[in-house]
Amino acid sequence: MSITKDMTIGELVRTYPQVIETLMSFGMGCVGCPSAQAETIEEAAMVHAIDIEKLVDALNKAV
Repeated sequence: MSITKDMTIGELVRTYPQVIETLMSFGMGCVGCPSAQAETIEEAAMVHAIDIEKLVDALNKAV
């Protein structure tokens, strides 16, 4: 299964805990915040002004 922009941060971190370091390297330090758990990767990327394609690519390389 590959990581997609529609996955929630909570689902991503529960399924692939090894990606936390990648998320943090992109400036997403709130991966454990309750509000971030229901946010999609795409929504979080928009909030942090991160290129979604680069983020998803890096996340898939981390798993």
